[in-house]
Amino acid sequence: MSSEFIKRTDGTQIFYKDWGPKSAQPIVFHHGWPLSSDDWDVQMLFFLQKGYRVVAHDRRGHGRSSQVGTGNHMDHYAADASAVAEHLDLRKAVHIGHSTGGGEVARYVAKFGQPQGRVAKAVLVSAVPPLMLKTTGNPGGTPIEVFDAFRTGLAANRAQFYLDVASGPFYGFNRPGAKVSQGVIQNWWRQGMMGGALAQYEGIKAFSETDQTDDLKAITVPTLVMQGDDDQVVPYADAALIQIKLLKNGTLKIYPGFPHGMLTTHAEVINADLLAFINDNSHS
Repeated sequence: MSSEFIKRTDGTQIFYKDWGPKSAQPIVFHHGWPLSSDDWDVQMLFFLQKGYRVVAHDRRGHGRSSQVGTGNHMDHYAADASAVAEHLDLRKAVHIGHSTGGGEVARYVAKFGQPQGRVAKAVLVSAVPPLMLKTTGNPGGTPIEVFDAFRTGLAANRAQFYLDVASGPFYGFNRPGAKVSQGVIQNWWRQGMMGGALAQYEGIKAFSETDQTDDLKAITVPTLVMQGDDDQVVPYADAALIQIKLLKNGTLKIYPGFPHGMLTTHAEVINADLLAFINDNSHS
């Protein structure tokens, strides 16, 4: 099957894609908020052409998965991802997560993938762990007022808010001299509007307030940390630079001037580095 649904114990339908030879090493992609597995189209086609099996699912409440009113938190996200991996019996898999999907990967690998022996490597791209929210223990974090503004914008006019995010900070299109792609903006908006407003509203708390310090400490598989130093959504000093300290087996790559959505704006650079990491046997 090229794409299918699995039904979770609570009745939620999770949509997934599974392309490529079933005998090949699987690469599993975990998308960011408030998007869908479509955000990985460029990567999935690239790795498919390199002979890999590529898998991606739509997070509950996002994309084509059920617009549920429950389970919109990191534990459920990781459990849903695990259900897909178990359903397809994925082994020696490389799990790659962007932004909120990076949090999903960290929890999945720590709680499910590693204990089940299914994971070979992991990649965190512009990822939210260990904790986005500014607290006394995380003074470099983002103030709660920023996330409250996200919630307000989403609740008041989700369509306009998503246009503003995509045409501004997400891809760095608000920077002087930025090469703006209308298609990329429209595709971000399309993915966001496909999902459910409630799941996306509650997802803001999930990606900003989930402390994943212990998840990162528990990960032992080789892990690549990638982030742009002009990330206006997840500040890299409070994300990638802390992730690499907590991981037992991490490699850090910081990209000067790259935005939060660098997997789209700089796909050729990111894809080449992902391929090199996956192929590097010294990491396995």
